[in-house]
Amino acid sequence: MAESTPVLDFDGWSCPVPLRDSPTIVMGHGGGGQLSAELVQHLFVPAFGSQGDAGTADSAVFELGGARLAFSTDTFVVRPLFFPGGSIGDLAVNGTANDIAMSGAMPSHLSCGFILEEGTELSVLGRIAEDMGAAARRAGVAIVTGDTKVVDAGHGDQVYVNTAGVGLIPDGVDIRPQRAAVGDVIIVSGAIGVHGIAIMSVREGLEFGTEIRTDTACLYPLVAAMLAVTADIHVLRDPTRGGVATSLNEIASAARVGVRLTEKALPVPPEVRNACALLGLDPLYVANEGKLLAFVPREQAEAVLAAMRAHPLGEQATVIGECVDEHRAMVVATTTFGGTRVVDVPIGEQLPRIC
Repeated sequence: MAESTPVLDFDGWSCPVPLRDSPTIVMGHGGGGQLSAELVQHLFVPAFGSQGDAGTADSAVFELGGARLAFSTDTFVVRPLFFPGGSIGDLAVNGTANDIAMSGAMPSHLSCGFILEEGTELSVLGRIAEDMGAAARRAGVAIVTGDTKVVDAGHGDQVYVNTAGVGLIPDGVDIRPQRAAVGDVIIVSGAIGVHGIAIMSVREGLEFGTEIRTDTACLYPLVAAMLAVTADIHVLRDPTRGGVATSLNEIASAARVGVRLTEKALPVPPEVRNACALLGLDPLYVANEGKLLAFVPREQAEAVLAAMRAHPLGEQATVIGECVDEHRAMVVATTTFGGTRVVDVPIGEQLPRIC
């Protein structure tokens, strides 16, 4: 008896890369890459109206009672909850404080919202709360309001945290992605890719010969030291989801300038480079939680760099590139072999749920 020809169920096939026309939410929609941008621009902004389009800055800037405020919110779904050097608790405080600081504002007040899965041990929640309180004290911010919700067992992953916050922007400070200009020098405050690899080392049980600890920290003290040199800093950004590459692409697109990186100048620690080689990752796309990118006018760059290196949070600050008139809205890197490669925005995220 002849075998029948199998019927292929194309609708049942799946692809490891998120499909751009997917009718459902995929992990890539939360990764800070192209899918995230499309979700915001094509779903949220039309639904919310013009007020929903806050641009590409880390925080919204608005005036209230004659004061200029920066306002930001972020939700943290990191897995695992605890990792070398930190936890979801201090990450939630530092992450929102840093988004506010990237507008030049001093973070002052935070809210926190918890989504807890039924069955989570109270000792786990207690550790997270203690970490949040300690991080808030170090950052000089007050956690002043919050909310708690509980979901059924199996409908969460122990603890999710949302934080929102506000800060006051000093007079004369205008820091936003649209201000990047041809000739600007691009500085990164230290080693990149550390946080993402710290998470992966725990999540996958990998051994890299040395413990890689997260770089999570509140960056406002470093920002204040930079502003003490000059208020004319064009752009600040903490390269979290999507890493340095995604942040630079967003800034280049917002300001319509080209960005040229020098690949050999990128401060990638050997342990991060080795881990990325093992995992097939590019350090430019790995998240950071205690580093910032600064676009500074060339005539101010040397003084700003010196101020950064004099601060504990910027001791390893280095120049990694510049804004150019060519290839506007694109980021390219000069390789160690003298060639040039395009540094594009990823569709999703190399490492999901790391912040």
